[in-house]
Amino acid sequence: MSIAIIRMLWPKLARGLLYACVLLFAAAAGGQIQVDLKLQRLQYIAYEPVVATLGITNLAGRDIELHDADGQSWLGFEVTGSEGQPIAPLSAESAQPPLKIEAGQRVTRQIDLAPLYPVHDFGAYHVRTHVYFADLGKFFYSGTGVFEVTDARPIWQQTVGIPTGVAGPGEVRTYSLLTNRFPDHTSLYVRVQDKDTGVVYATYSLGRTIAFEQPQAEIDRANQLHVLHCAAPRAWSYSRIGLNGELLAHSTFMETKSRPRLVHAANGEVAVRGGTIEAAAQKSRSTAPKLSARPPGLPKDDR
Repeated sequence: MSIAIIRMLWPKLARGLLYACVLLFAAAAGGQIQVDLKLQRLQYIAYEPVVATLGITNLAGRDIELHDADGQSWLGFEVTGSEGQPIAPLSAESAQPPLKIEAGQRVTRQIDLAPLYPVHDFGAYHVRTHVYFADLGKFFYSGTGVFEVTDARPIWQQTVGIPTGVAGPGEVRTYSLLTNRFPDHTSLYVRVQDKDTGVVYATYSLGRTIAFEQPQAEIDRANQLHVLHCAAPRAWSYSRIGLNGELLAHSTFMETKSRPRLVHAANGEVAVRGGTIEAAAQKSRSTAPKLSARPPGLPKDDR
């Protein structure tokens, strides 16, 4: 190709190279960070933790740090209701600490949406997360996850007072046991609330239960709740729950010559008699969530 022809075609070649560079830069920028979001399951009951697993993959080709900048939090969620209405967060203060990710690495974080957004009313919700990369001034988005909040069937309830010598003396707590049927099993739930104020201190699953076996529930002298339920054939699950919803103890008993049962001792304590203890689980809920992180009240149908 002669120099004259090159000079004649150069403006078009230059424009083509410029467009190609722009497209390559856009593709590289679009692939700097990959974000994905997964929910543990499709169905939850009101006030149960809704834990989302967030995955962030660094495709920038270098180590990066995600941090707040220009008044913008580096991590955020977009939640909408069943009719597409946006769900505002319960608090504007939800800052996350900076996160460093090495080149090519993927990190995961588990975040409970229930203390962050009012997702306790019955219905379907859509959620996606976004990550703000301050180096580029750009947002990266995950796909959209869907979950449903449904009602559970109450099977037992007891209101108790808070004893003296414990934080909040004179207040009351209502313990409730509920069951929820999933496609392949039934789960037993416990809820602790103050019905006078509408504050729900905790709602969580105690595990699978056999539907035709009624759980046994007893209150001890400290007004803590003891629950014994049949989790599988000849297997019984024992739990002790505190006044603010703490799971204080959890263990499994196997039915041998006698069936496990809850009994009251002369001093007011409650203990399991019968069966053989199989394993003692660690305290998985030693502290209840902060009051400021709890939804303000129950759905009308759940009172």
